[in-house]
Amino acid sequence: MVIGMCRSFRDRALDRCYHCFPCLSDPARRSSLVLKVTLVMLHLVYVGILFLFDSDLIDKTKKEPWYTALYLLLFFATLVQYFITSGSSPGYVLDAMRAVNETNVICKKSSMAKTASSKNGSLPVEGCQSGRNFQGTNSTSWTKLVMDMYPPGTSIRSCICPYCNVEQPPRAKHCYDCDKCVLHFDHHCVWLGTCIGQGNHCKFWWYICEESALCLWTGILYITYLRANISRAWWNDAIAILLLIPLSIFIVFLLLLLFFHSYLILTNQTTYELVRRRRIPYLRGIPERVYPFSKGVCHNLYDFCCDGSNIYSLEPLPSAQELEEKSRPYTCLDVLTCRCC
Repeated sequence: MVIGMCRSFRDRALDRCYHCFPCLSDPARRSSLVLKVTLVMLHLVYVGILFLFDSDLIDKTKKEPWYTALYLLLFFATLVQYFITSGSSPGYVLDAMRAVNETNVICKKSSMAKTASSKNGSLPVEGCQSGRNFQGTNSTSWTKLVMDMYPPGTSIRSCICPYCNVEQPPRAKHCYDCDKCVLHFDHHCVWLGTCIGQGNHCKFWWYICEESALCLWTGILYITYLRANISRAWWNDAIAILLLIPLSIFIVFLLLLLFFHSYLILTNQTTYELVRRRRIPYLRGIPERVYPFSKGVCHNLYDFCCDGSNIYSLEPLPSAQELEEKSRPYTCLDVLTCRCC
């Protein structure tokens, strides 16, 4: 009976909690929130213990406050970038399809206004300006827009997602964790609780860059503290040693992840395309050393870093002639003419 009363009290407490905080009623959002709180607490624990035990760092802060100010600025910037990335949209196919439909409505209204103004003898209205760039299309259905990006003769059934029942453009994939199709799908990040795709890949790269720098700086501060107290018995600094071991593993993992995604950016690839290259139909017959979507290092960097105004830009599959050109080995003349750029 006591157990039943405890369960009843627990259920009533959970109901009140879910009523005050509706986001906690969803198990997925609840686990994501717990993960975010845990990650923030880990950052606070590492930095807090460092300032709690390292008296030399406190003295250095008094003499050179800019040093600690830069470290704390990087600390807060990393946490802010984490929440920005976790709350950003990776660019869903359904959202892109809605954007195309909005473009069609605007273009139809513009064409009707143009026809009415021409009949009245007034100046004609300029062409449709939708504010979004879909490979130069104005009023095109989503199905035709997607099918034009595949080679002629491609069956529409092979492009329809069986879960979302929507036509997938090239490089899109259905995420089973988010239950949505993602443009330029890279991977589903468990630590962020969201997919990494066309809309937030740049934010994700900046986050792991800031996180790597923060972990490196924190590791250097821990090593400096342990070296300054090396004459003492090791158990006096057991907490710092226990924290430094997983921190070293995190540093190696983050640096490898940073280099890996930098390579993907320079070659205009995604993690999914690199790992599942032989299973993806549009990459199956292409040699592994050929990057079909690469436009050169400089153009890839520009599209990734500077062309973030449109998260719904669609990329057609390269033609056979373009693939043949990219398969051609580099020569000295190609290096002089900056073919790789």
